[in-house]
Amino acid sequence: MTLTAEQLLAGSSLREPVNVPAGFVGANGAGPSQVVLRPLAVRDLQLIERAAKDDEPLRAALMIQQALVEPALKVDQINHLQAGLATWLLERINRLSGISASRDALDEMVQAPLARACFVLAKEFGWTPEDVSGMTIGQILLYLEMTRREKEKQ
Repeated sequence: MTLTAEQLLAGSSLREPVNVPAGFVGANGAGPSQVVLRPLAVRDLQLIERAAKDDEPLRAALMIQQALVEPALKVDQINHLQAGLATWLLERINRLSGISASRDALDEMVQAPLARACFVLAKEFGWTPEDVSGMTIGQILLYLEMTRREKEKQ
């Protein structure tokens, strides 16, 4: 079954409530504490890379800011989070987005391979660069793999 562009792009609109471990927040025994995350799309990663350049702490703060839907925080507020909580959030964001947060992995995903992926997906599915830029890295990798497998069958 071939998916439509709408089905592919639907993943970038996901919202995932995540229970934050009590050790990270002052919950006072009030039950589970939740935040709502969304996956980072290609355009988010491109903007973050341009803004942060070689500044790893800024890159991490911008990733959290872009993915954290509820509560929405400013970069300055994110910089005051407990380091363990920020790391925990980044791990969840990376999992939800289908990426690895290492500098090399982000550079690799955002640069030339991404341009090639956009070209392949545009050719195979008729999508525009804007269609592809709204997708998460995980979605792009999934559809590239589907395309590769389909070609192997032929």
